[in-house]
Amino acid sequence: MRKRSVFMTLSGTVAIVLGTFMLSQTVMTAQKDRDDGHRNEQGGRDDNDRSKPPPGPLTYNPYPPGIVPGDIIPELERVRREVRLIFNQTLAVANALPPPILTGQPPTLQGTGYQAVQTLGKLLNYDENMSPNRNVACASCHMPYAAFSGPIPSVNLTMIAYPGSVRYRAGKRTAPRYTYSPRFPVLDYNTTQGLFFGGNFWDGRSTGYLLQSPDAEQAQHPPVDTQEMALPDTACVAFRISQAVYRPLFERVWGMGSLDIRWPHDTEKICSTPGGAAVLGQSTGGNTMPIRLDREDRTKANRVYDNWGQSISFFESSPSVSPFTSKFDAFLKGTATLTPVETAGYNLFRGKAGCNTCHLDGRGSTQTPGTGSGTTPSTTTGTDTSAKADVAPLFTCFGFANLGLPLNPRNAFFYQTKPDPYGFTPNPLGFGYRDLGLGTFLRSGFGSAPNPNAQWIKFAPTTDGQMQVATARNVAMTPPQCPTTEAPGPYFQKEFFHNGYIKSLKQLVHFYNTRDVFRFPVTSGNCPAGKTEKVDCWPMAEVPNNIDMTTGNLGLTDLEENQIVAFLQTLTDGFTIPFPDRNTYTGVCMTGGTAATQGNAFLIRTPPLPPCSPQVCGVQPLPGPRPIP
Repeated sequence: MRKRSVFMTLSGTVAIVLGTFMLSQTVMTAQKDRDDGHRNEQGGRDDNDRSKPPPGPLTYNPYPPGIVPGDIIPELERVRREVRLIFNQTLAVANALPPPILTGQPPTLQGTGYQAVQTLGKLLNYDENMSPNRNVACASCHMPYAAFSGPIPSVNLTMIAYPGSVRYRAGKRTAPRYTYSPRFPVLDYNTTQGLFFGGNFWDGRSTGYLLQSPDAEQAQHPPVDTQEMALPDTACVAFRISQAVYRPLFERVWGMGSLDIRWPHDTEKICSTPGGAAVLGQSTGGNTMPIRLDREDRTKANRVYDNWGQSISFFESSPSVSPFTSKFDAFLKGTATLTPVETAGYNLFRGKAGCNTCHLDGRGSTQTPGTGSGTTPSTTTGTDTSAKADVAPLFTCFGFANLGLPLNPRNAFFYQTKPDPYGFTPNPLGFGYRDLGLGTFLRSGFGSAPNPNAQWIKFAPTTDGQMQVATARNVAMTPPQCPTTEAPGPYFQKEFFHNGYIKSLKQLVHFYNTRDVFRFPVTSGNCPAGKTEKVDCWPMAEVPNNIDMTTGNLGLTDLEENQIVAFLQTLTDGFTIPFPDRNTYTGVCMTGGTAATQGNAFLIRTPPLPPCSPQVCGVQPLPGPRPIP
């Protein structure tokens, strides 16, 4: 099974009218955040208000002008209102849910057990209290109208990753979509293929080795990620759930007494301090458990954290998130007909373009082996006459690929080189950082997570630059009032691939089609005079090793590229029944321009790059055979 790139995670974005993007000089006042922190806006008063200390400065601004969008504060507040709306609606559903009956052997929540766990998972997903400043939920970066990916268009055009609870610490990659993520298997190395399959996150670091669910483990990372929800201790999640208005539902699902933990007197103070804070001894990555629990209570808190991930994953596997309700699903069932343009795109998807050699559609591919890259345009052996092998294809092989994407100088992570008010420096490597993806994870390297399998370390050099092949399902999902991702619209601005370099599906297909035809030895923003980046100039790859060569010169015409885009739009859920909560977007749509150059107005020059930092490229086993610039 060949693994070729990703019709990638669109960090979907709420479209708004964008003016000139400048560094925001607006700072949230300490009083407003103190009010937000002292008031539980999602269902009642926080009983620990009186012990919560005033928050420290919440704005971290190491950025030059133009990286942080000028509308960031009103956009963050818009998303907060949408998150609270869905939380409160879900709380009403939880309160009206008939309690399941615990019965049988082994004991089972009979009756409404499914609904109870899924509703609990949804409440956890939308709870802003799961962050030090009670201002960020999991959903803050993953809203339903964007297929549970990024909801702010200006972020997708500029800083790429989303501001966390500490404004404006931000991560290094686009927010991957939730849809169908629970169906990814546990990360495994296939010795016959010599390839990795499964896991979750772009770099596969959520392996699923303990819970046997990469998706449940994925839900456990953002709450304690310093750049995201930023809690300093996993036990803070149990502490905040113990105070939540939905505590009875959690205990009904996971057992009475599961939250009966003897909390030290300073727990609220610790949980209100962002991860990485020097005062907690975390500025250099130490002291991962600052809440002083005895062994019994720490075990309970860890169990709650597992239940947190399992509940959210079950919500994500539900029809509320992963429903198989697209036009393509109806086409497979025989209740819908693809248009001639969509049909032509589907034939290209599984033929000349060879998309389904990686984004498996349950059918065979007719792309001629060995074509589609370098100086050999893609050809096809003929019409695919294979029968449907899967009536619910996931449009991914669960594998990994290095697509040869250029370094994106707009990524906010490159600029986070100064200590924030808590004494934490997110990226001391600056532009010396290179995203080696799966290879960095296998080395337990900077910016990833510990690798729980030492037997995999030796495979790092052959996986450098590889990112997970995302499902192509819902790649085109937008709010109903912004019916497309493509300019001139009205459209909803998204970002594509792990580093947000691509801004439309047209550009995405064009990259696959022409990467090797228009490749230049330059960095982004420095294409030769007379050339247009993303049209007839593709900058050099950030990671030159292990580039997937099944694409790059597909020989598609402009019309054929557009036909593939039309087919991708048939993979959007909500065709047979409405997609839940997709109508909660309260922003506006964008108009104008063309999909081919969408977002190019916000290109910036990549500065002269220092060599790849030894903390990335100097970790054994070393990358190769090509040196990483």
